[in-house]
Amino acid sequence: MLKKILTAKHRGFCAGVERAVEMVEKSLIKYGSPVYVRHEIVHNKFVVNNLKKKGVIFVNSLDEIPNGTKQPVIFSAHGVARRVIDKAKNYNLLYYDAICPLVSKIHKEILQLEKQNFQIIMIGHDGHPEVEGTAGQLQDMGNLTLVQDIDDVEKLYFPLDQNLAYITQTTLSVLDTQEIVSALKEKFPSIQEPKKSDICYATSNRQESVKEMAQKVDAIYVIGAFNSSNSIRLVETAKHFGCKHSELIENIDDFDFDQLSKYNEIGLTASASAPEQQLDLFINKASNLFNLKVLDYKEDENIVFKVPNFLN
Repeated sequence: MLKKILTAKHRGFCAGVERAVEMVEKSLIKYGSPVYVRHEIVHNKFVVNNLKKKGVIFVNSLDEIPNGTKQPVIFSAHGVARRVIDKAKNYNLLYYDAICPLVSKIHKEILQLEKQNFQIIMIGHDGHPEVEGTAGQLQDMGNLTLVQDIDDVEKLYFPLDQNLAYITQTTLSVLDTQEIVSALKEKFPSIQEPKKSDICYATSNRQESVKEMAQKVDAIYVIGAFNSSNSIRLVETAKHFGCKHSELIENIDDFDFDQLSKYNEIGLTASASAPEQQLDLFINKASNLFNLKVLDYKEDENIVFKVPNFLN
């Protein structure tokens, strides 16, 4: 039986992820192995494992890096707290920050808000590296309150004369965030909002693409990672907009392709932290079992974040 696979208009690596991975690879060329990376450079096991094979050592703490090393350490695309950079300086480490420029923009926003004596509400997920890195920009962590859902908004209390502003994590659900923002504005009508949405273009585009597919297919598969916020949001988006069978695939080698027999039209996408070749691998494996017609709707986002000149 002929099966159709529809690929998402926007999928795969975003510009921030491409830049971060390229920074690691160019560091390997310039300095040789090992290159140290604090935490996963991006939330994707396929990417991390490939870099390990090339000589990258991933660490959870700078304390794991040998004393006196001349090899570089790279901070992930999610951004890090100021104390991490201070620690790298104290240890005399050669470090490069691969923070996504769109996350860096939020860091600048939050510092400016603190200088202006705002109490800052951050919409995000507790424990996510981006949230920890953003909060870690502040001189006083008491100036930040994290909200994850509308229930958290209902519990908030601030004096009437308190200057309030909100920011968001870049990889949130557009739909859920709109609901939380509406609740914040209703409760605190004078709250200051960002001049432009903090949710990044790639997150918005990928969710919009899944939304379009959800009404056309029987199932949607998202290639990504279970610890990736943007991956999980794509699954949630697909289900919300009508595709009840939406599944996240972290390891294609472990996926049971026989289950595709239950569906005639299948949507396929890769999260902003998943490389395009994983999508191709899925299609190749599926073609060994089924007669496929692939409808590729890809559109280029035409956004590039350049690697720093000192790595070229």
